[in-house]
Amino acid sequence: MSAYAPAPNAYQESAVLTATPEQLVVMLYDGANRFLTQSAVAMRDRRVALAGEKLRRAEAIIDELLVTLDLSVGDIAHRLQALYVFFKEHLTAARLEQNADKVEDVARFMRELRSAWAGGAGA
Repeated sequence: MSAYAPAPNAYQESAVLTATPEQLVVMLYDGANRFLTQSAVAMRDRRVALAGEKLRRAEAIIDELLVTLDLSVGDIAHRLQALYVFFKEHLTAARLEQNADKVEDVARFMRELRSAWAGGAGA
């Protein structure tokens, strides 16, 4: 084991601790998209346990996005809340049906949201 092994974790932790709120949202979208993509691939390969694990991780990120919404800022927060709830419902259906296309639908929407946030965050 290398003495430098902890460096990537330290770098990642530093990036999170120094990020703006907008950059944090982009990071969450990136993580959710990564897990959604991994889940869809696992579903197509009929690796149900792995697909479920990756889906749970994506849903945990969506839950975090939901609970951190500040609904007092107006209509955009309410619209995001509705989208996140839709994502969760769509992913529940995807899990029950083992439907990778539904997972990819949510991933596509997440990428669009990510692009919008990254544009506003200067990323």
